[in-house]
Amino acid sequence: MTYKEQLDYNRIPQHIAIIMDGNGRWAKAKGKQRGEGHIAGASTLHDTMMHAAQLGVKYVTVYAFSTENWTRPDEEVNGLMALLFEKLDLGIFMDNDIRFCVIGDTDRLPEKVRERMNYCISQSAGNQRGTLTVALSYSSKWELTRATKLIAEQVKEGKLAIDEITDKTIDEALCTSFMPDPDLLIRTGGETRLSNYLLWQCAYTELYFCDTYWPDFDEEALCKAIYTFQQRERRFGKTSEQIAEENSNR
Repeated sequence: MTYKEQLDYNRIPQHIAIIMDGNGRWAKAKGKQRGEGHIAGASTLHDTMMHAAQLGVKYVTVYAFSTENWTRPDEEVNGLMALLFEKLDLGIFMDNDIRFCVIGDTDRLPEKVRERMNYCISQSAGNQRGTLTVALSYSSKWELTRATKLIAEQVKEGKLAIDEITDKTIDEALCTSFMPDPDLLIRTGGETRLSNYLLWQCAYTELYFCDTYWPDFDEEALCKAIYTFQQRERRFGKTSEQIAEENSNR
């Protein structure tokens, strides 16, 4: 029996975050250039977006390019930017009723990439089947620094008192304020760290790590991650007995 056949469709995570790791190592293992791994990874992203939507996942947020990635060799960075420009196809989002969003320090992106990106964002804004958010030139430290500055500015302008700052205040200042926190975070490629990704948002996210390189991450691999998620008890600081009682009262 496949993992897809074992899924409980009443417990599909609403929001899945993904660290798409392993493109370069996938290419190296096949005797290819790193850029070919990124091309294969872009195809996997499209397929994963479609599989997730079909399963009923409402939000998928992927880590495509970190602020630290700017330090990679110019050839690879330029290749990634060119690939991003080529693969931003509005038709994919419109044909499948998927909303496209971006989080990160987008001012650092090439102008033609920003223009294509903003066009896709504006044109797909009304789509309702699901939301694909791409983290570009993003890191949690950058995001939290930005949020701190926004809140400090509100305090400075007298719009917010220090004692009024709460978790919700920070939530609303983050780039991800338009969507719920991730239920499940998947990292491919064998590494077991968050790499400066959605650190605030993942406070109670279930983490799933697998050795599969991102270009080989297929529908069954996604279903396995979701199935594993469904086997866990999410307590959010409560006891198992409290969770059982809450479930029995529903």
